[in-house]
Amino acid sequence: MMKAFLIDDSGAMALDWLVLTAALLGLGLAISAVVSSGVDHLSAQAMTGVATQSVVLFK
Repeated sequence: MMKAFLIDDSGAMALDWLVLTAALLGLGLAISAVVSSGVDHLSAQAMTGVATQSVVLFK
């Protein structure tokens, strides 16, 4: 019975997909953290640039 259990690989594909999905999820979270910090920096620069501009109204 133990030998049959050790030879059986019916759940191996599900485990492969689980590991692959977890790896992709972790990679996605890491990428979003890096991109988020870059976007925060660029948006702060844009806000500073827009705030320092003067607006001239013509009649």
